[in-house]
Amino acid sequence: MNYSKFFKKRYFSHGVALLLLLLLLALGAVPGYLTGNWQWRQPPPVTNLKQLRQIRQTGLTLPGWQTIEQAEQQIGEHKWSLQLLQKQGANTQAVLLLLPQNGPKNQPQVEWTDINSWGRLRWGQWNLAQNRLVEFTAKQPQENALTTETKVRATFFRAATTEQTFAVLQWYAWRNGGDSSPLQWLLADQVAQLHKQRAAWVAVSILIPMEPLGQIETVWSEVKSVGETVQAALMVSFL
Repeated sequence: MNYSKFFKKRYFSHGVALLLLLLLLALGAVPGYLTGNWQWRQPPPVTNLKQLRQIRQTGLTLPGWQTIEQAEQQIGEHKWSLQLLQKQGANTQAVLLLLPQNGPKNQPQVEWTDINSWGRLRWGQWNLAQNRLVEFTAKQPQENALTTETKVRATFFRAATTEQTFAVLQWYAWRNGGDSSPLQWLLADQVAQLHKQRAAWVAVSILIPMEPLGQIETVWSEVKSVGETVQAALMVSFL
């Protein structure tokens, strides 16, 4: 991989998103300044907050997967849902960590840093490698027999501990998309607020055991399938 091109592309996309966000804020600031109603101080309500908060107690039901165990887990300053999954008819297991939005002004910030700290605390070692951006598409059936496709851009990497090596997939999920960058969520939320709506979010981190110090491409198909299933289940039931 050409890492110089990779970083240039990544920074360019973030720069474009930042410019769009500043433009949206400017468009929203003019009427807010004239009327004295600053939208970012009193954003529209998140109508599904109650359902989102339930994720911590119940986890997520995934078709084709059985929940072996689920519990709240303190990670950093927040309580996540920690869920151990077993694929039906196979030996594949996965760890699913979910952090739902907890308030109307609650924004994604340092969730991935918290996960890294949790990994080091839990296993004594959490060495990252092969970090890259990946894309997948989640499909959501509609009542009219059509299917809505939602594109997600996530971070995919290998995490090696003293006991196990994991392939890890992380992103913030919202109704019409997903991205591992908080900036992309903020842009989506500002667009939604222009229509008096919100982009409620859930932080997702999937850990799937893999060959010790192996190549993550060997498990990408499995990890991608789980990611698509999780995004679709969140959109159907919570987002």
